[in-house]
Amino acid sequence: MSFSSLGLSDALLKAVSNQGYETPSPIQQKAIPPILEGRDVLASAQTGTGKTAGFTLPLLHILSQKETSRQRPIRALILTPTRELAAQVHENVRSYSEFTDLRSLVIFGGVNQKPQVAALNRGVDVLVATPGRLLDLQNQGVISLKQIEILVLDEADRMLDMGFLRDIERIMALMPVKRQNLMFSATFSKDIKKLANGILRKPVMVEATPENTTVDAISQKVYRVAKDKKTELIIKLISEGNWNQVLVFTRTKHGANKLTKKMVSSDITAAAIHGNKSQGARTKALAGFKSGKISVLVATDIAARGLDIPLLPHVINFELPNISEDYVHRIGRTGRAGASGEAISLVSADETTFLRDIEKLVGERIPVTILEGFEPDPNASTQPIKQGQGRSQSSGPKKSKSNTPRNSQENSSRKSSRGSESRSTSRRPKSRRD
Repeated sequence: MSFSSLGLSDALLKAVSNQGYETPSPIQQKAIPPILEGRDVLASAQTGTGKTAGFTLPLLHILSQKETSRQRPIRALILTPTRELAAQVHENVRSYSEFTDLRSLVIFGGVNQKPQVAALNRGVDVLVATPGRLLDLQNQGVISLKQIEILVLDEADRMLDMGFLRDIERIMALMPVKRQNLMFSATFSKDIKKLANGILRKPVMVEATPENTTVDAISQKVYRVAKDKKTELIIKLISEGNWNQVLVFTRTKHGANKLTKKMVSSDITAAAIHGNKSQGARTKALAGFKSGKISVLVATDIAARGLDIPLLPHVINFELPNISEDYVHRIGRTGRAGASGEAISLVSADETTFLRDIEKLVGERIPVTILEGFEPDPNASTQPIKQGQGRSQSSGPKKSKSNTPRNSQENSSRKSSRGSESRSTSRRPKSRRD
């Protein structure tokens, strides 16, 4: 099947060709036709499946078929859980709309809102946004969603994890009832199906998995290690292996900062990326990592959502995720585009249960190595880490006191309506920020 057989406009086909794509991925083949027909779609697609183009291309086709008014009201809204993902999605929108007359904009917190407001005032056809900044600007009267024709919820599962349900409900109320709705999620969980039932109308169900889900192009390895030896071991592996581009995952922001400092003190160029970092710092760290100035990027799960790092050779799980699916998301960032990749997990005794769950999910036993001098403590407890520890990275919402500010992924509490991306839990008692 070719892109031309999907019914896309010549302008979009030219843009796709310029990006070097010839054949649509499975998710694109399944999702684009029903979207072009105007159907609501619920799609299960993970990182690496080409899902962004799966909704971006038909969305742009539909909008470009209608004449644009001088006022250019927002006609399509794409909601994402994080700034990084919003920026990446917008890059796709810009690339694919290059030969159309459509205008697009991305808005998120943590940066000056004035340029965003100025662009909105000039008129925008497609808006990519994180929920907090969108509601900030809507409350200021800068944004109107009354003429939305297409709504996309990208990584809807992560939005629920991060406590955006109330925001989504508020945003829904600001849009016309008659609109096309597209929901993309890594899984069809009960919560996702419940959300879909309240938003989608007779949706087409689409499901696709990455071409290399975990094992085909990725070499997986587990190092059993004493918990207090993990830092020493990861530094040894990176230094002696002379690895120049490594993405490391930790459960918490504090853990990411602590590990980064240890690496820097060992003459490894490293940077951390998580929700407490400013947008400028995150952008600088990612740019340095891609250019080779930084060898190691230490990230939390939520902060890493949306990161697109071509030909990444190494992923290290400094700590295993509590949720098995997050392991697949993590290591799926290597071994892309036909390249080989290596995924290493440092596993202490209290992570044994997590490892077993991961092996069940991927359908194989992951080879285990024990290095001399880093042997696991035979007396260490194998009792699993409490689900609350680091669970802000991966699973369901935690309840918090109603007046306690959210632990922000996109910045701190929004007592002011400017430059912030989160709100206090007096409005949203369930909090799931990075």
